[in-house]
Amino acid sequence: DDIDRAYFAVFDGHGGVDAANYSATHLHVNVGLHEEIVKNPAKALKCSFQKTDEMFLFKAKREKLRSGTTGVSALIVGNNLHIAWLGDSQVMLVQQGKAVTLMEPHKPERE
Repeated sequence: DDIDRAYFAVFDGHGGVDAANYSATHLHVNVGLHEEIVKNPAKALKCSFQKTDEMFLFKAKREKLRSGTTGVSALIVGNNLHIAWLGDSQVMLVQQGKAVTLMEPHKPERE
């Protein structure tokens, strides 16, 4: 279609780099192939995070890997910004020199 899209992501491995590398390799593919990417980009992001997690868990069990990752991604669709994150990764947007709160960070004391 004629809509410009851009995708950015950062992953921070915990207990090794396997999960972070796997996510960096597969998440954007899952997002791009998701059936809702055009109509509902937020749903596509959420479902793709879940699918990528399930895929890595299967690989980790098969290969006896023991790592994890936090992650944050931004999907720009036209003039809309969609943010998804996992764990304690955070996103900061600075607009005209001021921080704009985009998310409530994950903290151990939060349910």
